[in-house]
Amino acid sequence: MPDRGRGTRILVVADTHIPDFARELPPVVLRAAAGVDLIVHAGDVTAPGVLEQLADLAPVRAVRGNNDGRAIAAWGAPESLSFDVDGVRFAVIHDAGPARRRGARMHRRFPDAAVVLFGHSHIPMDVEEDGVRLVNPGSPTWKRRQERPTYVIVTIDRGIRVRIVPF
Repeated sequence: MPDRGRGTRILVVADTHIPDFARELPPVVLRAAAGVDLIVHAGDVTAPGVLEQLADLAPVRAVRGNNDGRAIAAWGAPESLSFDVDGVRFAVIHDAGPARRRGARMHRRFPDAAVVLFGHSHIPMDVEEDGVRLVNPGSPTWKRRQERPTYVIVTIDRGIRVRIVPF
C-alpha cells in the first residue's frame, strides 16, 4: 500500500542489458527498488532473473525491448502496456522512435496516457510534448555517452513529479 505521506512512488528503469552488458543491477538501484510501490522496466532486460529480483522488492510491470527474447516474453512482458496509478494513465514501450514528433506519435498511439515511459536510447529525459509527458530513465548499467548511469523515480502526490537520479 502506498504511504500517502510520500505519495505513490514508481521506480523506472530500462536498458539494464544483464548479463549482456552488466553482470547485475547496481546496489543503488536495488535500494531504490526496496522503497517504491511499483517498478517499471521499459525493456532490454535480457534476462528474466532481473525481473524476478526486482519482483522480490515491489510489483513489476515490464515490456520487451529489441534485445529481449523468448524468456522475457515468457515472463509476461508484452511489446507495450498501459495502466493507471492513482488516477494517472501510464503507457510503456521500449522504442518510442525518433525524437522528431515523438510526442505526437506517442499521443496517437496512447491517446489516454498522461505519461509515456520508454527506453532504447539510454538517454535520460523528462519532457512534455504534444499533450503527453515523455520519460526515459536512461540506463543504470550502460550509460553509453551519458555522464553517469541513471534511473527515474516518479512520485504521484497532488501531481506527477519525475526525478532523474544519476549515480
